[in-house]
Amino acid sequence: MSDAASSPAPARGGRRPNTTGRAGTVAGAVLLLPAHAVAGYLLFLAYMSGTANPWEPDAAAHSGIAAGLVLPVTGVSALLTRGFVRAGHLRRWWYVFPVLLGLAALLRLTVLAP
Repeated sequence: MSDAASSPAPARGGRRPNTTGRAGTVAGAVLLLPAHAVAGYLLFLAYMSGTANPWEPDAAAHSGIAAGLVLPVTGVSALLTRGFVRAGHLRRWWYVFPVLLGLAALLRLTVLAP
């Protein structure tokens, strides 16, 4: 037998079929979705904390802390996403979540700061 017979045939469109099974996909989603939810909640807190009164400087600090915490969470989730995408468990569109959350956090820290 040849080695060509043991490799999976390319699917329509030139892509390989998912040979790793559903366990890796489920594991990736179970790890990444809570990380994205935590980052989203912290980002929500960062945008909802605003200075209603000029004598409340703590609100601006709390907004910066919440947005600053989003960046490491999205960094870790981006690295996890990279691992799962490279292993073939997840598709590339999973990169959208950490990129958008990180961009929104950077905007809150810089341009849209209270």
